[in-house]
Order: sequence, then C-alpha cells, then structure tokens
Amino acid sequence: MSPPSPWWVPVAGAADLRAATPLAARAFGEDLVLWRAGEGAAPSAFVDRCPHRGARLSRGRVADGRLECAYHGWRFEAGGQCVGIPALPGFTPPAAHRACSWQAMEAHGLVWACADASARDGGGDGTGEALLAPDPLEGLPARRVLCGPFDVATSAPRVVENFLDTAHFGFVHEGFLGSREQPDHLSVPDYRVEADSQGRPGVPLYRAWQPRASTAAQGGAWVDYSYRLLGPWSALLTKKAEGSAPSEAYALWCCPLEEEHTRVWFTICTDDTSQGDDALRAFQATIFSQDAPVLESQRPRRLPLAAPGTAGAELHCAADRLSVAYRRWLGELGARFGTC
Repeated sequence: MSPPSPWWVPVAGAADLRAATPLAARAFGEDLVLWRAGEGAAPSAFVDRCPHRGARLSRGRVADGRLECAYHGWRFEAGGQCVGIPALPGFTPPAAHRACSWQAMEAHGLVWACADASARDGGGDGTGEALLAPDPLEGLPARRVLCGPFDVATSAPRVVENFLDTAHFGFVHEGFLGSREQPDHLSVPDYRVEADSQGRPGVPLYRAWQPRASTAAQGGAWVDYSYRLLGPWSALLTKKAEGSAPSEAYALWCCPLEEEHTRVWFTICTDDTSQGDDALRAFQATIFSQDAPVLESQRPRRLPLAAPGTAGAELHCAADRLSVAYRRWLGELGARFGTC
C-alpha cells in the first residue's frame, strides 16, 4: 500500500464531530480518531492507536480537554503529547510519550486531515488541496448544501474521472443529465482543456443538452458547464441553463479510504430558493446512485496511468481530453494512491 499522502482529504462531516465523543474515521488505509478538546474547539486527528498498548483511542472519551484511552486512561492533549498516566500520578511523561497525530482542520462543513505535519492552512507547500486560502467556492452562489457521505467500492481517481466525464450523461443519467433522443444530445462538442496557475487541468466552457439539469428544472435545456480540478481527489463544476434557471455549482470531495474504496461528499452551491435542502440532497443522491454501479463495475478499480499503447493502458478518444489531462496531471504530481 502507498504511504499516506501529503494532501488534505475530508474524513467526516463537521457536524458529526461532537465535543464529548471521539469519532472513528479512516483515510489512506489508516484508522484515525477525530476529537475536539471542547465545544467549538478545532478538531484533532490521531492515528487510532494508543502508543502504550495499541488500543483504539476512538473507544475512549474526552475529559477535561484531553483524549483519554479506554484501556489504561492515558491522556493526550490536542497536539498528541501524553500529559497524564493514572497508574503513575506523579510521573511527567517525556516528549516521546505521544500519539501519532495528523494535521486537522474544518472547511466546507467537513473535517479534513493530512498526514504531512508541514501542511497547514490549506496547502502550505503547494501539495494540492487549496481548501481555505484561497477558498475555491468564493464567488459561487451563497447557499451551500452538503450531501453525503456516499461510499463506493472503487478508487478515488475513478470517482473524480467520472465526475469530469460528460460522454456518459445520456447513458448513465438518461432523463436527467442526458438523452438518447437525438444524436446531437449524445455527441461531445469540441472543448478546450486549460491549466490554471497551479497546473490543474480544467474546461472553461462545455455545452450539453439536459432533460432535467437540476432539482428545480421544469424541462430540458442547453446547459453551460465549466470544470476545475481542486486537488488530486476533488473537483468543481459550475452549470447554468439557458433562460432564468438558477446558477449552480457542485464540489466533489473524495476521501480515499483504501486504494479501492472511497467516501464521497458533494457541496451544492445554488441560487435556487424554491427547493429545500432535503430535495437538493435527494436529487444528488439519485444522480450518484446511477453512477455508483458503473463505477463499481470498472476493472481495474484503480485508475490506469499508463500511456496509450503500453501495457495496462486504456483506450481514449477525442471526447476524453479532460480525463487524459487528469491522468497525466496525477502522474506529474506523484499522487499515485488509487492508480496503477
């Protein structure tokens, strides 16, 4: 298995992490425990293993702002240092007595974790996920609805590539995002792939016919899309239908639980005030429920990065420009988790 990545990934909904109760999570094949020292405190993330005898710290509790192991009561402060051993009340634990900690923060209604101790405030050394500075959702419609989590038995890069793919609309999402009714509804128009200042591929404009582009849609319309990669396992699309339909944006956030198992959240940014949060979440759940069986059927589950014509490579066509650019970019980054 690949080592933990230097990139930030979402590991839990922020609302699910309560001050009094540790929360078990997972990323990159590693069990984690998330906890808060108190109400409103920033999250902390440790490897879910007490350094004393290996018990799961997520079975413990938070007491007096410290995480207490359920086995022998060792207590750890937010940074990971052990600050108390009940069996030795007069003993001051040395610096080596500490839990293995990851960086943690909140953004977009999610708790994010990063194994790289040098990564702070959304990227620091340019390692990929610019989550807070600058905010990738800045300037988008102000209403935000978090959807998920959804678990899917495939790699995170497969999920992201599917999110970027438009040629499947009329087949996987027929009646919603695509239609077989006319050939021009299935054809992929010529589009341009451009890299941003950080080298992340994107498409500034893509046009598609959609029978029902959103929860509020009353009929079919041509819809203008744009796509941006935010990091190895996160992306953003914006869409605006012709006429008076509200503009919307969808952010995809993936947590690679394992090489071939992914947890997914979406943030919907919308101008629409006619639909409640539950209706928006239900629509997104319907769309992803159509994607999931196809994603889980793909073999290999890990995304092949091999160049066309070499062993293990998949075939491409002109409609796959963005997918090909994404694969090439992952290779350049060295973001190999979930690839082959």
